[in-house]
Amino acid sequence: MTDPGTPKIPQLPSLRLGLAQMTSSNRHATNIATVQELAQKAAESGAQMLALPEAAGLMNRDLQTARKSVVVEDADPFLAACCQLAKTHGLWVQTGSTPVLDPVDGRFRNRAHLINPDGEIMARYDKIHLFDVDLPGEPPRRESDRYAPGTRAEIAFSPWGPVGMSVCYDLRFPHLYRNYAKLGATLLFVPSAFALSTGAAHWEVLLRARAIENGCFVIAAAQSGQHDDGRETWGHSLVIDPWGRVLCDMEKQSGLAVVDLDMKAVDTARRAVPSLQNERNYTPATQPAPPRRETAPLT
Repeated sequence: MTDPGTPKIPQLPSLRLGLAQMTSSNRHATNIATVQELAQKAAESGAQMLALPEAAGLMNRDLQTARKSVVVEDADPFLAACCQLAKTHGLWVQTGSTPVLDPVDGRFRNRAHLINPDGEIMARYDKIHLFDVDLPGEPPRRESDRYAPGTRAEIAFSPWGPVGMSVCYDLRFPHLYRNYAKLGATLLFVPSAFALSTGAAHWEVLLRARAIENGCFVIAAAQSGQHDDGRETWGHSLVIDPWGRVLCDMEKQSGLAVVDLDMKAVDTARRAVPSLQNERNYTPATQPAPPRRETAPLT
């Protein structure tokens, strides 16, 4: 159930969202130019918020060349550009994510930001669950070789209700989104750069599950196509309503989609299926004891 200590703040009844699908490069300047164009189009369409994909600022899996570009947050040119664009166009901007340097750890952080129309950073979130997997027929992927994991979930204020932050592989860990829903989240952001094989098998079904089980809008801006660093990403940026209906699927096309969200749908879905209220505490299962082997009778 929603935390009783969560203050009830009046929420705007609708959100016009600009959903971006990108094919990010390994150069900040190229990606900044793309986002400048997207922000301009979003503003011209009357959008109030722009949502970008994971690695919107920089996509480069080559560690040596990436180290020449990835800097600490305060010096990051992509983040600075997003703050300026938010202020110029009067937009809320969810930056998707971009790699920044952790000055203590020495690795990168896959960091997402929420920026208000004054160009101020309202929230920052470091991807908690890193993509360390062994997909059949593909080379092992070890995101933790380059990135340090985040340790803190982040829910932020917006005029449309609380916003839950996540990035890509976090999608497979439903307790993160349940935590957000219990705190009153109406919007869940899942910016991503999904691989082709997992995208085809799991992308839509997992996003729809997170929307349905929590009664939230899920906003999942994605990378798509062939990238400078050799990767190919799944695309299919999606917006899903709290009943699990797909409101927008950008398929493989890079660019901007504009989607109108009726925020009353959150309350409608949660009243129809009040799983947040119906949830009960229980004693977790423990590891079962192995069956006892009976000794054979003596003859």
